[in-house]
Amino acid sequence: MSLWTLFKIIAALCVMGVMTFTGMLAYHVAVEPLGGIFSEIVPDPVRIVGGQSDDELAKMLESPEMPDIDPGERAFQKAHELLALGRIPEAREKLNAIVNVFPNSAMAPVARRIVGEINLDEILSAGHMEGKKPYTVNRGDSLLGIAASNSTTIDMIMHLNSMMEMPRIQPGQEILVMPLDFRLLIEPRRKSVSLWHGGKFIREYPVLHLAGHPAPQRGVITSKAAELDGRRVLSESKEYRAAQKVIIVDKPPLQIRSWDGGEDKPIGGILLRPEDMEEIALLARVGNQVEIR
Repeated sequence: MSLWTLFKIIAALCVMGVMTFTGMLAYHVAVEPLGGIFSEIVPDPVRIVGGQSDDELAKMLESPEMPDIDPGERAFQKAHELLALGRIPEAREKLNAIVNVFPNSAMAPVARRIVGEINLDEILSAGHMEGKKPYTVNRGDSLLGIAASNSTTIDMIMHLNSMMEMPRIQPGQEILVMPLDFRLLIEPRRKSVSLWHGGKFIREYPVLHLAGHPAPQRGVITSKAAELDGRRVLSESKEYRAAQKVIIVDKPPLQIRSWDGGEDKPIGGILLRPEDMEEIALLARVGNQVEIR
């Protein structure tokens, strides 16, 4: 059955429903007192509010104790319905409205988490081409050079191209690259680190521990490192994926690193869950902006 045929069937059913309702309405108007069906269609407003008079209703509306209405909650309910129907772009638009317009809504944390999951799935998927581009390897190219010229990292190139180990690339080979133009937003009061692309929210990560209260300022990522058993591991090493990642920021001088919640808590810096630190290290590069707000 074609979509147009289905549309015509639905339209016909709607017309039949309207005609049936109109006939029933005319019948009840003719044979029943005026209060009959109209009392069901347009209920008595006093009955709606539990028998309150007009004066009582007016006093209730003017009362300072009126319950607060959370517009973010209504938007979230609509987004939930759209997600259930598989209408992901429309649901994300609703959720982004909660994140950006109603950040203090009770549903904002949940909205940020869901939007982050959707965004990350698309960013890390080689099948989703938005923000990514193919690159044809030239003679003399290296992965380090390709990463530098495309504002990305070797780690991200390997991820997008399903490379488990440092490969040997050949002239004419086509690989997928993605510029990493994200910025980090650190909010000490909210105990969160979030990833943004321009003014677009990408993903948020909870901070497990933050030493001190750094003042609001802007800086950049000056270096990225990896540590395993107290020694540095290069990104080209086979041990790199199992190593703990560290991001170093210049202003103020601080480190962002992982902590598994055990007794051996690193001293200083911003501590994140290991899995969150892995994601940020994959999506960030040297030169990315960092803002403390």
